[in-house]
Amino acid sequence: MTPFIDATLIAADSALRTLFASHRASRPTPQATEAPAPLSEADKKLAGALMRVNHVGEICAQALYTSQALAARWSGSSAQNQALAHHLERAGQEETDHLAWCKARLDQLGDRPSLLNPLWYAGAFGLGLLAGRMGPGVSLGFVVETERQVEAHLDSHLGRLPAHDTASRAIVTQMKEDEARHAKEALNQGAAPLPAPVQSLMKAAAKVMTTVAHRV
Repeated sequence: MTPFIDATLIAADSALRTLFASHRASRPTPQATEAPAPLSEADKKLAGALMRVNHVGEICAQALYTSQALAARWSGSSAQNQALAHHLERAGQEETDHLAWCKARLDQLGDRPSLLNPLWYAGAFGLGLLAGRMGPGVSLGFVVETERQVEAHLDSHLGRLPAHDTASRAIVTQMKEDEARHAKEALNQGAAPLPAPVQSLMKAAAKVMTTVAHRV
């Protein structure tokens, strides 16, 4: 089997697993230092909507890392391309923890993932593939900008989650720390800054996704 076909099959398998399989975290679910308090139905509904948005973000993260790693492997077997693919695949594996944590919290809240997850995955995969085909610097720059926007988004959720929903807050806090680390690692790997218009387009696309996923 050629490296091209092998990488493509791995990407297809990752997509199916992300969208349709149960996920197991490699790390324990973050726990709050304060004991959880009962949530009202309104608080559960709000927390569920926010955690659904976070779950969609992790669906997109899997698509982005998978497609960018695929693009790196398609670009050749140079040491730089292989190192980039390995870096992206490792980050994607860590993001699987977030996916599992968010889904488990949704179950606890009696809520569900977004019904549009296949659409979110496909859109993010296309964006990641495009960024990956533009070279290692741009691909890593895309990671940096994505993670920075996700970090800011998670920070806003910490301000919106019910104050006594300590379980959701613990998960979001750990996710925020992980995203900041992924951005820093990508910078250290040689990320190139993205043009301001590209950053604005990414923010606009994220706004559409978070607004729709909050409800659907």
